[in-house]
Amino acid sequence: MRPLALSQFTATSAIGRGLEQTLGALAARRGGLAPCAFETAALETCLGQVPGIDAVRLPGPLARYDCRNHRLALLGLEQDGFAETVRRCAARRGRERIGVVLGTSTSGMLETELAYRRRGPDGALPDTFDYAATHNPYAVAEFVRRVLGLEGPAAVISTACSSSAKAFGAAARMMASGLIDAAVVGGVDSLCLTTLYGFHALQLLARGPCRPFDAAREGISIGEGAAFALLEPLPRDAEPGTIALTGVGESSDAYHMSSPHPEGLGARAAMRQALSAAAVQPAQIDYINLHGTGTPSNDSAEAHAVAALFGRSVPASSTKGATGHALGAAGALEAVICALALRHGLMPGGLNTTAVDPDLPLAYLTENRPAALARVLTNSFGFGGSNCALLLERLGAERPHA
Repeated sequence: MRPLALSQFTATSAIGRGLEQTLGALAARRGGLAPCAFETAALETCLGQVPGIDAVRLPGPLARYDCRNHRLALLGLEQDGFAETVRRCAARRGRERIGVVLGTSTSGMLETELAYRRRGPDGALPDTFDYAATHNPYAVAEFVRRVLGLEGPAAVISTACSSSAKAFGAAARMMASGLIDAAVVGGVDSLCLTTLYGFHALQLLARGPCRPFDAAREGISIGEGAAFALLEPLPRDAEPGTIALTGVGESSDAYHMSSPHPEGLGARAAMRQALSAAAVQPAQIDYINLHGTGTPSNDSAEAHAVAALFGRSVPASSTKGATGHALGAAGALEAVICALALRHGLMPGGLNTTAVDPDLPLAYLTENRPAALARVLTNSFGFGGSNCALLLERLGAERPHA
């Protein structure tokens, strides 16, 4: 594939707003998981909740879009000068030539849950409830498009936990086809009761903070987040240090509605495609950000898939022990974390994991490790076997494995 520059990127999650706070938390090994205190949820679990969302106010012209998901989206767009960078890009390229491709799993579903509490005697939802502008999955792309003043094509991908990683691939194809010249990609997913009780019903929630790849792991910690990147064609004279998307791999297991293939066949195919698209060998990958949810089956399948391609030598970790699992936003959030890892030479050790499962063939990091990184891979795997791997590179970086 043609490499694409991440001209600007940002992330907001339970560990901070924007790049500085996110990097600071990772460097200090400070997590954002806390006992569940969301809405009316009475569950013994920990959440990665973003503070301050309820205080966000949407501008008057955007009032109809008001919901937790869009407040979180606006909070994310306002970090690191991201919105202003996109507007400058639109001034250069034309507002109609910049697309918006985002991922989400539940969009503004909380707004529907709240509306059900206000049903009338006849069971009708309140007149003030606007499904199209809140719960509808496309609403978040329409909202972001309006905030940024863009007029190009817009789409939302909802493939569970791979949603926002796949947004990078979809945008890359749109650019390759000539449909657009640049794209705002990313993901926004916010907490809702359906998600919490749904994963509880599946018996997948960890009681304490999740422990990816730990011998005693018991499940996930749900989080929320908003992460965005501006993708543009990589110029021939790109400056050293530029972060570029050089490979995307996607696959579908078609194995089970919620469980991954036990040998990670689909995950392996996605990673292999990403390597092929970037024209690199497994030995040239310096770090892998694992999907690593903390469930027994997911971590086992991913570990075996990684080992089949990379052996046991490539350092790897999951950052979900810090942020929680941001579901449809996880892929974009972890892509931004990988961009920070490349820029600052930091491989973040996984939090909460104290005894790595000896049956999992991984070089799993439980402590931070400084290193000159040239290429990193990040995995995102969703229910139903929807898999995506992204390969990011720092131009001009020293390549220890080259």
